[in-house]
Amino acid sequence: MYEDEERGLRLLLVAVLLLMLLGGTTDLLLDAPSDWRSGHVLFELAMLAFAVVTAIVLWRGWSRANRSLADTRRTLAERQEERDSWRSSAQAALDGLGRAIDERFEAWGLTPTEREIALLLLKGRSHKQIAHDTGRGERTVRQHAVSIYDKSGLGGRAELSAFFLEDLMLPADARLASPGRK
Repeated sequence: MYEDEERGLRLLLVAVLLLMLLGGTTDLLLDAPSDWRSGHVLFELAMLAFAVVTAIVLWRGWSRANRSLADTRRTLAERQEERDSWRSSAQAALDGLGRAIDERFEAWGLTPTEREIALLLLKGRSHKQIAHDTGRGERTVRQHAVSIYDKSGLGGRAELSAFFLEDLMLPADARLASPGRK
């Protein structure tokens, strides 16, 4: 819609400038001045020159703007492909992380309720928030959390998060060199 309005304004401006040029030229010819250096003639010639120069400047500006817009659209399309590729790669990584978390929860022998609470703990939710979100009592959530920590052999929420996220924070080379890693 914006391009249609812009095109309409350009056409209007071109029409006005052409009318100025046509009207000024017609007026100048109909006046048939005997002295081309009179104030009236010089003013009309200046108006005609102004109309021509303005039309040229505007035309060049519009051309540059159109080229710039085309370049911007091309760059945007390239970045969109890059973004889509990154999203696909990130989604594959997240899917892999989700499967790894599920496998670990299964290896620990967590119940479905404990899995749900463990995921919410990994997301950083408090016991109170988890209780509210799941419709359980806060005390029940705490008991499930203790059970999760016991079954996993981890000392608490921080260790649970670190268990899954520690390797995500380091570049691949640093992970390989990290002490305590197999």
